Amino acid sequence: MNIKVRINDMIKAPELRVIGPEGENFGVLTRNEALDKADSLGYDLIEISPTALPPIAKIMDYGKYQYEQNKKQKETHAKTKTVETKTIQVKPGTGEHDLELKAKQASGWLKGGNRVRLDLFLKGRSKYMDQRFLEERLRRVLHFITEEYKISDGPKRSPKGLSVMIEKK
Repeated sequence: MNIKVRINDMIKAPELRVIGPEGENFGVLTRNEALDKADSLGYDLIEISPTALPPIAKIMDYGKYQYEQNKKQKETHAKTKTVETKTIQVKPGTGEHDLELKAKQASGWLKGGNRVRLDLFLKGRSKYMDQRFLEERLRRVLHFITEEYKISDGPKRSPKGLSVMIEKK
């Protein structure tokens, strides 16, 4: 994601809107005038916004500019949080204690900001059980979850049985 920035002689635009090292506005200058100005101040001419009309260039130290860009990129990268979908699988005959353990695990995942998919695994004849009965089995597990949650994707038939997607409120 490293964008190539034009500096000094790489800049092709005939006219540039030039900003000084202290943020002062030098106005619209020709490319050669801007390069001379940057050279006289002992800095580089960096094209900040090449798509503007005329393009905007800033007079500053190129190393400092790179440092600031990397710092901004790291800050935005640190703010992003990937949300994973964790899965818990239960069967219609799963015991209460096992449901409590699985719900405790789900609560921890929700607290960590992850989504949790709760699968009611059905095989054989249990695939043809009454839908309300199966939904009640899912609610049994949801009852044990201690963390605040909302159902983002309600009870749906899936190839393995019935599934519900929950996430933190």
